[in-house]
Amino acid sequence: MSSDETADEMANEAIDAAVENAVRSNRMAPKHAAKIRGDHDLNPEMGPPTTLREAAVLVPLVDRQEELTVIFTQRTTTLSAHAGQISFPGGRMEPEDDGPEDTALRETAEEIGLERGRIEIVGRLDTYVTRTGFRVTPVVGVVSPPFILTPDPTEVAEVFEVPLSFILDPSNPQRHSREFLGKPRWFYAFPYPQRYIWGATAGMLVNLRDVLGAAAREAGEGGASSGPL
Repeated sequence: MSSDETADEMANEAIDAAVENAVRSNRMAPKHAAKIRGDHDLNPEMGPPTTLREAAVLVPLVDRQEELTVIFTQRTTTLSAHAGQISFPGGRMEPEDDGPEDTALRETAEEIGLERGRIEIVGRLDTYVTRTGFRVTPVVGVVSPPFILTPDPTEVAEVFEVPLSFILDPSNPQRHSREFLGKPRWFYAFPYPQRYIWGATAGMLVNLRDVLGAAAREAGEGGASSGPL
């Protein structure tokens, strides 16, 4: 390994350590999202839908002793929307919900059985608008082990965790495309062994990378985070 490669690896390890310290010490103060992101980011000609329904998801960062991980769900193939895709736990906001955080925590408990008492909310990412007509608020929470998950078999085929270091890997994300209505549609993707994280979930992960990267840099400089979280 060359000296440049060694220096890059050490820099990446320093960023990863700073990210974990920032999350674990809750130094990323909760703030409201400042931007609107969405499927149209890489496809400006598509434009966001004109009619949007409110939704929220939980971006669960598990405080494992070895390293932080991210919880994902594999949706069942029988669902009417986004069947079989990888996503975060979440769903539509209900009238009785007390804001996006309440929606994310409620849906997480319903979908995978992770109770809100194991989750510490640390902030929000930018609002994400989907082509299917949802305005999604991603809520970031730190999950404290141990916990037992009981996925709803009608919605969730599998629950799995991915190391946060994979999300922060400089080789991610990748830009892929598929044909949609006769035109190429571009999207972010995080190919993980035997998994394919793409679409809105990948778009939110890009935002998470941006926020945690900024937090890590500022933590390394001894400052406080000024990102959306």
